[in-house]
Amino acid sequence: MTFHYERNPQAIEKESFRQIRELTDLTSLTREEQQVAMRVVHSLGLPHLVEQLRFSESACMSGMRALAQSCDILCDVEMVKQGITKRMISREPLCYLNDPLTTERAIATRETRSMAAVEQWRERLAGSIVIIGNAPTALFRLLELLIEESGNPMARPALIIGMPVGFVGAAESKQALWDYHESLSVPCITLLGREGGSAVSAASCNALLRCNHGEYY
Repeated sequence: MTFHYERNPQAIEKESFRQIRELTDLTSLTREEQQVAMRVVHSLGLPHLVEQLRFSESACMSGMRALAQSCDILCDVEMVKQGITKRMISREPLCYLNDPLTTERAIATRETRSMAAVEQWRERLAGSIVIIGNAPTALFRLLELLIEESGNPMARPALIIGMPVGFVGAAESKQALWDYHESLSVPCITLLGREGGSAVSAASCNALLRCNHGEYY
């Protein structure tokens, strides 16, 4: 049996984004926001997600500048870390979820490992890109940490990509990010509602990396 299908990766990608533009209304978004939105749709195959995307003012530009300066990329889970396009970065993304110190803290404090891992971000938050695609508790803990550090503006990430997925706390954590990002002076990109995940979160970062490399669709 012979199957007839497109095998050229560039042709597949080009046609995918042509269809996404046809199926979505991106006219209210900046050029860079459109690239993120299309990668979000592409990663999950769901055009309606464009309506749930939220970009704070200059979020894409802030993220692109930080990435161009080889900032730290802090990930809540290994799947997010592995989803970052390695050919476009010079430093390995960081994930502390499986670090022994994280496990020890989680046991001692009776909190999730995702929350405990955030504590190890403190010294690296300044100017970083934070990507949370799995754990709502990590996003809530990050917001608490930023509130604790509200008197220290130097401890702010350059961008938070907050897109945890799930039924318990996911929608609420993303709404909290959107509601408080201005008062915390933190640029953010989020996907409201239950949808999200590692793939879509990493894809959002990859979109900004591609913009820095002049790859637009």
